[in-house]
Amino acid sequence: MTKPIDDRQKSGDRGPGGRFAPGNKASPGRPPGRGPVAEMRATLATDLDKIIDTLRSQALAGDAQAIRIILDRVLPALRPVDMPATLALPTDGTLAEQARAVVQAAADGELAPAQAAQIITALGGVAKIIEATELVARIEALEARSAVARGRP
Repeated sequence: MTKPIDDRQKSGDRGPGGRFAPGNKASPGRPPGRGPVAEMRATLATDLDKIIDTLRSQALAGDAQAIRIILDRVLPALRPVDMPATLALPTDGTLAEQARAVVQAAADGELAPAQAAQIITALGGVAKIIEATELVARIEALEARSAVARGRP
């Protein structure tokens, strides 16, 4: 075995210290599907039918843990879902008035607090978009005025 180059200079396919440089085709690393986890999966795959049969028979015999394993894989836990809620926001009002209406609806119990928080966040996003749009328009107007003042239309 040859000693790595230790002149601290990058040399060909090697980096400082003699190690292979990242992305070097001479040392592509371990191919996918190799290693201890892949070997364990391959070993289990050969006996998978037996394992499933054993687990099934234990579940049918009343083993609670085997039952839980099977049910967790076949019927995953249900996630909570918020039902849509109708909310009358003032359409001609400001964003602040709309946010106030959302908070009031949550306080009155017409809207879930999580839904109110999502709507308030969405209103904040709309406010940022409006602010950015207005800022761009103002900058363009200032640049146009500046160009006219310099004599360039």
